Amino acid sequence: MVSSPFPSSTIVGRQQELAQVSQILLSDRDLLLAGVPGIGRRTLIRAAAHHCSAKVLEIDCLRATNYSRFLQLLADAIISTYESPEEIRFIDRWSKEHPFILRSTNGKPQLTWHSSPGKESVLFEALLTLPQALAEWSNSRVVIVFLNFPHLRSFDRANKWEQYLREEVDRQSRVSYALIATVAERWSESNHLPIVSLSPVSDSIMQTWIIEAMLAEGLEFEPESLLLFLNYVQGHFGDAITLARRIWLEYGKRENRELLTIVQPHQVERSAIALIEDLSVTFESLILLLPNSQVRVLESLALDPTDSPHAREYIQKHNLSRGGGLQGALASLEQKGLVYGAELGYRIALPLLGAWLKYRLS
Repeated sequence: MVSSPFPSSTIVGRQQELAQVSQILLSDRDLLLAGVPGIGRRTLIRAAAHHCSAKVLEIDCLRATNYSRFLQLLADAIISTYESPEEIRFIDRWSKEHPFILRSTNGKPQLTWHSSPGKESVLFEALLTLPQALAEWSNSRVVIVFLNFPHLRSFDRANKWEQYLREEVDRQSRVSYALIATVAERWSESNHLPIVSLSPVSDSIMQTWIIEAMLAEGLEFEPESLLLFLNYVQGHFGDAITLARRIWLEYGKRENRELLTIVQPHQVERSAIALIEDLSVTFESLILLLPNSQVRVLESLALDPTDSPHAREYIQKHNLSRGGGLQGALASLEQKGLVYGAELGYRIALPLLGAWLKYRLS
Protein backbone atom coordinates (compact mmCIF):
# COMPACT_ATOMS: atom_id res chain seq x y z
CA MET A 1 0.00 0.00 0.00
CA VAL A 2 1.39 3.40 -1.02
CA SER A 3 1.56 5.84 1.88
CA SER A 4 -0.11 9.19 1.37
CA PRO A 5 2.23 12.18 1.03
CA PHE A 6 1.83 15.58 2.69
CA PRO A 7 1.78 14.34 6.31
CA SER A 8 -0.51 16.25 8.66
CA SER A 9 2.20 16.21 11.33
CA THR A 10 4.23 18.78 9.37
CA ILE A 11 4.77 22.16 11.01
CA VAL A 12 4.48 24.89 8.37
CA GLY A 13 4.85 28.57 9.17
CA ARG A 14 4.40 28.04 12.91
CA GLN A 15 7.98 28.28 14.17
CA GLN A 16 7.21 31.29 16.37
CA GLU A 17 4.15 29.62 17.89
CA LEU A 18 6.06 26.36 18.32
CA ALA A 19 8.82 28.15 20.25
CA GLN A 20 6.20 29.96 22.35
CA VAL A 21 4.26 26.81 23.27
CA SER A 22 7.47 24.86 23.94
CA GLN A 23 8.66 27.57 26.33
CA ILE A 24 5.32 27.55 28.15
CA LEU A 25 5.53 23.77 28.65
CA LEU A 26 9.19 23.86 29.67
CA SER A 27 8.30 26.53 32.24
CA ASP A 28 5.67 24.21 33.78
CA ARG A 29 2.83 26.44 32.70
CA ASP A 30 -0.44 25.79 30.94
CA LEU A 31 -2.13 27.39 27.98
CA LEU A 32 -5.20 27.84 25.86
CA LEU A 33 -4.62 27.13 22.17
CA ALA A 34 -7.23 28.81 20.00
CA GLY A 35 -7.98 28.32 16.32
CA VAL A 36 -10.50 26.88 13.89
CA PRO A 37 -10.65 23.14 13.14
CA GLY A 38 -7.91 21.97 10.78
CA ILE A 39 -5.68 24.99 11.38
CA GLY A 40 -3.02 22.84 13.12
CA ARG A 41 -3.71 23.08 16.85
CA ARG A 42 -3.10 19.42 17.71
CA THR A 43 -0.10 19.23 15.39
CA LEU A 44 1.45 22.21 17.17
CA ILE A 45 0.88 20.92 20.71
CA ARG A 46 2.19 17.46 19.80
CA ALA A 47 5.33 18.95 18.27
CA ALA A 48 5.89 21.18 21.31
CA ALA A 49 5.39 18.24 23.68
CA HIS A 50 7.86 16.16 21.67
CA HIS A 51 10.34 19.04 21.88
CA CYS A 52 9.93 18.98 25.68
CA SER A 53 10.15 15.15 25.88
CA ALA A 54 6.65 15.06 27.35
CA LYS A 55 3.97 12.44 26.91
CA VAL A 56 0.63 13.58 25.52
CA LEU A 57 -2.85 12.61 26.72
CA GLU A 58 -5.70 13.73 24.47
CA ILE A 59 -9.33 13.90 25.59
CA ASP A 60 -11.98 15.12 23.15
CA CYS A 61 -14.66 16.82 25.24
CA LEU A 62 -17.00 16.65 22.23
CA ARG A 63 -17.27 12.89 22.83
CA ALA A 64 -18.24 13.38 26.46
CA THR A 65 -22.01 13.37 26.89
CA ASN A 66 -22.02 13.13 30.69
CA TYR A 67 -19.70 12.89 33.69
CA SER A 68 -19.28 9.11 33.45
CA ARG A 69 -18.33 9.28 29.77
CA PHE A 70 -15.80 12.02 30.48
CA LEU A 71 -14.24 9.91 33.24
CA GLN A 72 -13.95 6.94 30.88
CA LEU A 73 -12.31 9.05 28.17
CA LEU A 74 -9.75 10.36 30.67
CA ALA A 75 -9.03 6.88 32.06
CA ASP A 76 -8.66 5.41 28.55
CA ALA A 77 -6.29 8.21 27.53
CA ILE A 78 -4.06 7.52 30.54
CA ILE A 79 -3.93 3.76 29.89
CA SER A 80 -3.26 4.16 26.16
CA THR A 81 -0.41 6.60 26.85
CA TYR A 82 1.20 4.74 29.74
CA GLU A 83 1.16 1.20 28.37
CA SER A 84 4.57 -0.32 29.16
CA PRO A 85 4.57 -3.23 31.66
CA GLU A 86 6.33 -1.09 34.28
CA GLU A 87 3.84 1.73 33.87
CA ILE A 88 0.88 -0.66 34.05
CA ARG A 89 2.27 -2.16 37.26
CA PHE A 90 2.56 1.35 38.73
CA ILE A 91 -1.04 2.11 37.76
CA ASP A 92 -2.11 -1.16 39.40
CA ARG A 93 -0.37 -0.18 42.66
CA TRP A 94 -1.91 3.30 42.47
CA SER A 95 -5.41 1.92 41.90
CA LYS A 96 -5.25 -0.11 45.13
CA GLU A 97 -5.04 3.17 47.07
CA HIS A 98 -7.88 4.79 45.14
CA PRO A 99 -11.44 3.86 44.17
CA PHE A 100 -10.33 2.27 40.89
CA ILE A 101 -9.75 -1.27 39.62
CA LEU A 102 -7.25 -2.23 36.93
CA ARG A 103 -8.68 -5.07 34.87
CA SER A 104 -7.77 -6.87 31.67
CA THR A 105 -10.44 -6.68 28.97
CA ASN A 106 -9.75 -8.69 25.81
CA GLY A 107 -6.11 -8.80 26.81
CA LYS A 108 -5.88 -5.01 27.29
CA PRO A 109 -5.66 -3.21 30.66
CA GLN A 110 -8.58 -0.99 31.59
CA LEU A 111 -9.31 1.22 34.57
CA THR A 112 -12.78 0.66 35.96
CA TRP A 113 -14.72 1.79 39.00
CA HIS A 114 -18.01 1.42 40.82
CA SER A 115 -19.97 4.49 39.91
CA SER A 116 -22.64 5.95 42.16
CA PRO A 117 -24.83 8.91 41.20
CA GLY A 118 -23.42 12.09 42.67
CA LYS A 119 -20.01 10.51 43.41
CA GLU A 120 -18.41 11.24 40.03
CA SER A 121 -16.58 14.32 41.34
CA VAL A 122 -14.63 12.23 43.86
CA LEU A 123 -13.56 9.87 41.07
CA PHE A 124 -12.65 12.77 38.80
CA GLU A 125 -10.46 14.44 41.41
CA ALA A 126 -8.73 11.15 42.20
CA LEU A 127 -8.16 10.29 38.54
CA LEU A 128 -6.58 13.66 37.84
CA THR A 129 -3.83 12.84 40.35
CA LEU A 130 -2.70 9.79 38.35
CA PRO A 131 -0.85 11.60 35.52
CA GLN A 132 1.02 13.68 38.11
CA ALA A 133 1.93 10.53 40.06
CA LEU A 134 3.13 8.80 36.88
CA ALA A 135 5.20 11.81 35.87
CA GLU A 136 6.83 12.05 39.30
CA TRP A 137 7.54 8.29 39.34
CA SER A 138 9.10 8.32 35.85
CA ASN A 139 10.78 11.72 36.28
CA SER A 140 9.07 12.99 33.15
CA ARG A 141 6.44 15.45 32.04
CA VAL A 142 2.97 15.02 30.59
CA VAL A 143 0.70 17.34 28.63
CA ILE A 144 -3.05 16.74 29.01
CA VAL A 145 -4.84 18.10 25.96
CA PHE A 146 -8.55 18.84 26.26
CA LEU A 147 -9.92 19.19 22.73
CA ASN A 148 -13.13 21.19 22.25
CA PHE A 149 -12.84 22.25 25.87
CA PRO A 150 -15.94 24.53 25.94
CA HIS A 151 -18.14 21.49 25.21
CA LEU A 152 -17.54 20.41 28.81
CA ARG A 153 -20.30 22.85 29.74
CA SER A 154 -22.91 20.86 27.82
CA PHE A 155 -23.18 18.56 30.85
CA ASP A 156 -21.14 20.42 33.50
CA ARG A 157 -23.76 23.13 33.72
CA ALA A 158 -22.74 24.27 37.19
CA ASN A 159 -19.11 24.58 35.99
CA LYS A 160 -18.02 22.41 38.93
CA TRP A 161 -15.56 20.25 36.97
CA GLU A 162 -14.37 23.11 34.84
CA GLN A 163 -13.58 25.12 37.98
CA TYR A 164 -11.70 22.18 39.48
CA LEU A 165 -9.67 21.81 36.28
CA ARG A 166 -8.72 25.47 36.46
CA GLU A 167 -7.50 24.96 40.04
CA GLU A 168 -5.47 21.90 39.01
CA VAL A 169 -3.81 24.01 36.33
CA ASP A 170 -2.17 25.97 39.14
CA ARG A 171 -1.52 23.03 41.51
CA GLN A 172 0.18 20.27 39.54
CA SER A 173 3.88 20.64 38.87
CA ARG A 174 4.69 18.00 36.25
CA VAL A 175 1.41 18.16 34.33
CA SER A 176 0.70 20.88 31.80
CA TYR A 177 -2.83 21.44 30.59
CA ALA A 178 -3.44 22.49 27.00
CA LEU A 179 -7.02 23.60 26.53
CA ILE A 180 -7.96 23.68 22.85
CA ALA A 181 -10.88 25.83 21.76
CA THR A 182 -12.03 27.72 18.71
CA VAL A 183 -11.74 31.17 20.27
CA ALA A 184 -10.16 32.49 23.44
CA GLU A 185 -12.69 33.11 26.19
CA ARG A 186 -12.85 35.73 28.92
CA TRP A 187 -12.16 33.33 31.79
CA SER A 188 -8.77 32.37 30.29
CA GLU A 189 -7.73 36.01 30.36
CA SER A 190 -8.93 36.48 33.94
CA ASN A 191 -7.00 33.35 34.97
CA HIS A 192 -3.84 34.77 33.37
CA LEU A 193 -3.66 31.67 31.21
CA PRO A 194 -1.33 32.20 28.22
CA ILE A 195 -3.29 32.26 24.97
CA VAL A 196 -1.78 31.17 21.67
CA SER A 197 -4.02 31.86 18.69
CA LEU A 198 -3.46 30.31 15.27
CA SER A 199 -4.43 32.28 12.18
CA PRO A 200 -4.18 31.13 8.54
CA VAL A 201 -0.62 31.03 7.24
CA SER A 202 0.35 33.58 4.62
CA ASP A 203 0.21 32.78 0.91
CA SER A 204 4.00 33.12 0.70
CA ILE A 205 4.52 30.47 3.38
CA MET A 206 1.88 28.20 1.85
CA GLN A 207 3.42 28.68 -1.59
CA THR A 208 6.89 27.70 -0.43
CA TRP A 209 5.56 24.58 1.27
CA ILE A 210 3.32 23.34 -1.55
CA ILE A 211 5.96 23.87 -4.24
CA GLU A 212 8.54 21.86 -2.28
CA ALA A 213 6.01 19.18 -1.27
CA MET A 214 4.78 18.75 -4.85
CA LEU A 215 8.29 18.62 -6.29
CA ALA A 216 9.11 15.82 -3.84
CA GLU A 217 6.26 13.86 -5.49
CA GLY A 218 7.30 14.72 -9.05
CA LEU A 219 4.61 17.37 -9.55
CA GLU A 220 4.99 21.00 -10.50
CA PHE A 221 2.36 23.73 -10.65
CA GLU A 222 2.03 26.14 -13.51
CA PRO A 223 1.90 29.72 -12.14
CA GLU A 224 -1.86 29.92 -12.72
CA SER A 225 -2.35 26.50 -11.13
CA LEU A 226 -0.46 27.63 -8.04
CA LEU A 227 -2.58 30.77 -7.68
CA LEU A 228 -5.73 28.68 -8.04
CA PHE A 229 -4.54 26.28 -5.33
CA LEU A 230 -3.71 29.15 -2.97
CA ASN A 231 -7.11 30.71 -3.60
CA TYR A 232 -8.89 27.49 -2.73
CA VAL A 233 -7.04 26.84 0.55
CA GLN A 234 -6.62 30.46 1.79
CA GLY A 235 -3.88 29.65 4.29
CA HIS A 236 -5.80 26.79 5.93
CA PHE A 237 -3.27 23.99 6.25
CA GLY A 238 -5.80 21.20 6.78
CA ASP A 239 -7.65 22.05 3.56
CA ALA A 240 -4.30 22.48 1.77
CA ILE A 241 -3.25 18.93 2.68
CA THR A 242 -6.62 17.54 1.63
CA LEU A 243 -6.56 19.24 -1.78
CA ALA A 244 -2.86 18.45 -2.35
CA ARG A 245 -3.52 14.77 -1.70
CA ARG A 246 -6.45 14.80 -4.12
CA ILE A 247 -4.30 16.30 -6.87
CA TRP A 248 -1.55 13.78 -6.14
CA LEU A 249 -3.97 10.85 -6.29
CA GLU A 250 -5.35 11.96 -9.65
CA TYR A 251 -2.23 13.22 -11.40
CA GLY A 252 0.77 11.95 -9.45
CA LYS A 253 1.26 8.64 -11.30
CA ARG A 254 4.22 8.79 -13.66
CA GLU A 255 5.61 6.28 -16.11
CA ASN A 256 8.91 8.10 -16.27
CA ARG A 257 9.90 9.12 -12.76
CA GLU A 258 12.72 11.29 -14.10
CA LEU A 259 10.22 13.76 -15.58
CA LEU A 260 8.06 16.21 -13.69
CA THR A 261 4.29 16.16 -14.17
CA ILE A 262 3.04 19.68 -14.82
CA VAL A 263 -0.24 20.39 -13.04
CA GLN A 264 -2.56 22.44 -15.25
CA PRO A 265 -5.15 24.93 -13.93
CA HIS A 266 -8.06 22.81 -15.13
CA GLN A 267 -6.65 19.86 -13.18
CA VAL A 268 -6.56 21.85 -9.93
CA GLU A 269 -10.12 22.99 -10.63
CA ARG A 270 -11.29 19.45 -11.39
CA SER A 271 -9.66 18.05 -8.24
CA ALA A 272 -11.16 20.82 -6.09
CA ILE A 273 -14.68 20.32 -7.47
CA ALA A 274 -14.45 16.53 -7.05
CA LEU A 275 -13.25 17.01 -3.46
CA ILE A 276 -16.07 19.46 -2.71
CA GLU A 277 -18.60 17.01 -4.11
CA ASP A 278 -17.16 14.25 -1.89
CA LEU A 279 -17.51 16.52 1.14
CA SER A 280 -21.01 17.70 0.25
CA VAL A 281 -22.78 15.25 2.58
CA THR A 282 -20.65 16.42 5.52
CA PHE A 283 -21.20 20.08 4.69
CA GLU A 284 -24.93 19.58 4.14
CA SER A 285 -25.23 17.91 7.55
CA LEU A 286 -23.38 20.82 9.12
CA ILE A 287 -25.65 23.39 7.49
CA LEU A 288 -28.77 21.56 8.66
CA LEU A 289 -27.64 22.01 12.27
CA LEU A 290 -27.43 25.80 11.96
CA PRO A 291 -30.24 28.31 12.47
CA ASN A 292 -31.47 29.92 9.28
CA SER A 293 -30.03 33.31 10.25
CA GLN A 294 -26.53 31.83 10.47
CA VAL A 295 -26.92 29.92 7.20
CA ARG A 296 -27.93 33.15 5.52
CA VAL A 297 -24.82 34.92 6.78
CA LEU A 298 -22.58 32.06 5.63
CA GLU A 299 -24.13 32.02 2.18
CA SER A 300 -23.77 35.80 1.86
CA LEU A 301 -20.10 35.72 2.85
CA ALA A 302 -19.44 32.84 0.45
CA LEU A 303 -21.00 34.60 -2.55
CA ASP A 304 -19.99 38.14 -1.63
CA PRO A 305 -17.00 38.30 0.77
CA THR A 306 -16.76 41.49 2.81
CA ASP A 307 -14.99 42.79 5.88
CA SER A 308 -18.03 44.96 6.64
CA PRO A 309 -21.06 42.66 6.98
CA HIS A 310 -22.65 45.28 9.27
CA ALA A 311 -22.77 47.87 6.48
CA ARG A 312 -26.31 48.96 5.65
CA GLU A 313 -25.85 48.31 1.92
CA TYR A 314 -24.59 44.78 2.55
CA ILE A 315 -27.45 43.98 4.93
CA GLN A 316 -30.02 45.25 2.42
CA LYS A 317 -28.37 43.49 -0.52
CA HIS A 318 -28.45 40.08 1.19
CA ASN A 319 -31.59 40.59 3.29
CA LEU A 320 -29.75 39.95 6.56
CA SER A 321 -31.01 40.56 10.07
CA ARG A 322 -30.24 43.97 11.47
CA GLY A 323 -28.48 44.97 14.69
CA GLY A 324 -28.21 42.34 17.39
CA GLY A 325 -29.52 39.54 15.18
CA LEU A 326 -26.65 39.87 12.71
CA GLN A 327 -24.08 40.38 15.47
CA GLY A 328 -25.38 37.31 17.31
CA ALA A 329 -25.19 35.20 14.15
CA LEU A 330 -21.61 36.31 13.47
CA ALA A 331 -20.54 35.69 17.07
CA SER A 332 -22.08 32.22 17.06
CA LEU A 333 -20.45 31.33 13.73
CA GLU A 334 -17.10 32.52 15.10
CA GLN A 335 -17.58 30.40 18.23
CA LYS A 336 -18.27 27.37 16.04
CA GLY A 337 -15.12 27.99 14.01
CA LEU A 338 -16.99 28.69 10.79
CA VAL A 339 -16.26 32.40 10.42
CA TYR A 340 -13.32 34.52 11.55
CA GLY A 341 -13.94 37.64 13.60
CA ALA A 342 -13.34 41.27 12.70
CA GLU A 343 -9.55 40.97 13.02
CA LEU A 344 -9.49 38.64 10.00
CA GLY A 345 -12.22 40.37 8.05
CA TYR A 346 -15.15 38.00 8.72
CA ARG A 347 -13.81 35.42 6.26
CA ILE A 348 -15.31 31.96 6.15
CA ALA A 349 -12.84 30.00 8.26
CA LEU A 350 -13.09 26.67 6.38
CA PRO A 351 -12.18 27.48 2.75
CA LEU A 352 -13.56 24.27 1.26
CA LEU A 353 -16.87 24.91 3.03
CA GLY A 354 -16.93 28.37 1.50
CA ALA A 355 -16.14 26.93 -1.93
CA TRP A 356 -18.94 24.34 -1.52
CA LEU A 357 -21.46 27.03 -0.58
CA LYS A 358 -20.47 29.14 -3.59
CA TYR A 359 -20.54 26.08 -5.85
CA ARG A 360 -23.99 25.08 -4.55
CA LEU A 361 -25.49 28.55 -4.84
CA SER A 362 -24.00 29.56 -8.19
